[in-house]
Amino acid sequence: MKKLITIIAVCILAGTIISANNKEKKMLRHVVLFKFKEESTALQVKEVEDAFRALPSKIKEIKAFEWGTNNSPENLAQGYTHCFFVSFTSEKDRAIYLPHPAHKAFVDVLSPHLDKVLVVDYWAKD
Repeated sequence: MKKLITIIAVCILAGTIISANNKEKKMLRHVVLFKFKEESTALQVKEVEDAFRALPSKIKEIKAFEWGTNNSPENLAQGYTHCFFVSFTSEKDRAIYLPHPAHKAFVDVLSPHLDKVLVVDYWAKD
């Protein structure tokens, strides 16, 4: 019986250590919303989407990335149609990303089509 209790205790302790080691680190979220110019075509907007989606393969400091288009029924988007969500593990990584040549090249693709942009950065909290 004592041996069984010891084995159970070791398994519980091991599970706790594994769980603690796998706990996600705090992430710095970089949220970007775009409103495109009315004259921008669907093809031009797709070029912007593709250019932004390519950044994680070009900038190693990006730890997570997702994006989508607005589908809210609340009608409060104020013309913003696209949301991009970029995650970093540190402010240093974000500081590398912003002036990175790949990011600057993306901005060159975006700029002719951009009407408005809204950016919010925050540290994710539990």
